[in-house]
Amino acid sequence: MARFVLIPGAGGEAWYFHLLVEQLEGRGHEAIAVDIAEDDPRLGLEDYARQVLADAAGHPETVLLAQSMGAFTAPVVASRTPLRALVLLNPMTPIPGETPGEWWAQTGQPQARVAADRAAGRDPEFTVETHFFHDLPDALREEAAKGGRTPATTPFDQSAEFIAWPSIPIKAIVGRDDRLFPLEFQQRVIRERLGIEPEAIDGGHLLALSRPAELADRLEAFLAKLPEA
Repeated sequence: MARFVLIPGAGGEAWYFHLLVEQLEGRGHEAIAVDIAEDDPRLGLEDYARQVLADAAGHPETVLLAQSMGAFTAPVVASRTPLRALVLLNPMTPIPGETPGEWWAQTGQPQARVAADRAAGRDPEFTVETHFFHDLPDALREEAAKGGRTPATTPFDQSAEFIAWPSIPIKAIVGRDDRLFPLEFQQRVIRERLGIEPEAIDGGHLLALSRPAELADRLEAFLAKLPEA
């Protein structure tokens, strides 16, 4: 059985992973969803990494999973502690030294999102309902809409402090229906920056909420292919 440490995206809420945690624990794995107060302007990328390290350090069988902006934290953590593997989920895949603020223009995300919206006949104006919640069940959408943290601007001007992506197994899982990071955009960025082919599954940007069982299936299939720890 594996030990998963789950890094949330912008906002930092562990709640985002609650259904995936249930799925993983139901299959006999350990799953720790890190809760990061990303609405606190006193905290930055280094603080996020230290908080994740508190759960990941010293456990070489840990599989680190990072959602969206959590991909800026993942390689920093991987450079400081042994890990078994790394999984990126609809990631903001950085290059060394890049800031989250720079990532959008340097990858061409704004243009890719607007083009995908227009091609689908959607209003290209960003909204949480359209781009995050569109594939969630009604009850879960209502629950998600009640919470949420507004991310502080602090980390967006801070560099990703890592030299290179780690030489451990890395898997990227992306949503075919992600409206924030369209599929072809994600495939291009991940191929260019990691040299791997992302695995696409049905669902949007919030796969751990909309497809927790299928996501757990894919994680177990990945585990089965890993070298023995």
